[in-house]
Amino acid sequence: MNDNLKKENINFPNYWNWNGFKICWSVIGEDNEIPIIFLHGFGASRKHWRSNLEYFAKRNCASYSLDLIGFGDSDQPGIKQIEKLNNEIWCSQVKDFIDQVIRPKNSEKVVLIGNSLGSLVALTCAVSLEPQIATVIASPLPDQIHKVKKKITNKTLFKKIKDIFTKIFFIFFPLEIILFLITKLGVIKVGLNSAYFKKDKIDKELVDLVTKPVLKKTSARSLRAMCIGMATRDENLQASYLLRKLNSSKKVPFLLIWGDKDNFIPLFLGKKIANFYRWVKLKIVSNSGHCVHDEDPSVFNRISYEWIRDLKT
Repeated sequence: MNDNLKKENINFPNYWNWNGFKICWSVIGEDNEIPIIFLHGFGASRKHWRSNLEYFAKRNCASYSLDLIGFGDSDQPGIKQIEKLNNEIWCSQVKDFIDQVIRPKNSEKVVLIGNSLGSLVALTCAVSLEPQIATVIASPLPDQIHKVKKKITNKTLFKKIKDIFTKIFFIFFPLEIILFLITKLGVIKVGLNSAYFKKDKIDKELVDLVTKPVLKKTSARSLRAMCIGMATRDENLQASYLLRKLNSSKKVPFLLIWGDKDNFIPLFLGKKIANFYRWVKLKIVSNSGHCVHDEDPSVFNRISYEWIRDLKT
């Protein structure tokens, strides 16, 4: 098969109306037995799984890649349209995607594979949708991790005031100018050079898939909704709480895949998680950065598939 045709098939856009917003998704091997949803990281899109979907499709996996709302070819709503964007909203999107897109074709439990922000969304789904999730593969998992248990209490007056000031700050912060400068000054490529240990993987296709969504007129308003949503989210949407919640049942097997050269989320955080939660399995990939699935796809695919296969057997 021609390489260009392969890429076209992998990234062929399907559109789904979710609560009035246009959501883009792709699938390869839709009639296969094991449904997998691939969830991209911050600033990326479904196309970031360019070197992974076909591998799993050839192994009886229905490989779905989804543009989270605000990213890729999905709509980019602002605070007037959606108020805020955070892992609770993206989890709700994934839940409805399973119910409305996957369930009419497949009743099997769903595997969630995430990169960075996508991993946090996958973890949120594992807690919220536990009976429907077969396993989570997170590569890597962002957010601070705290061992000490804290009871979730109602918002304190301090937090309410802090959230109001955070919202005001981001409403007036000139994100439009910042994003314009980012695209004009080549900051995106600098960021990719920091994220990737293997610089040869930073090709035109990668730069384009990260840059094009930023060039949309709606990108700044959506980023504003993300900044507000993530900065003001409650403790029960943070990784520490979610891991503790998942730990109480241990019903969703959890695999971490971490590049030992990750400059964005250092490996010590992965080791910390695996040390706190012994049921979490950590696999370390040598000489790989923040995006193991794209830097070392053959290693990432093999580790992930063997994990899924062993769970099935």
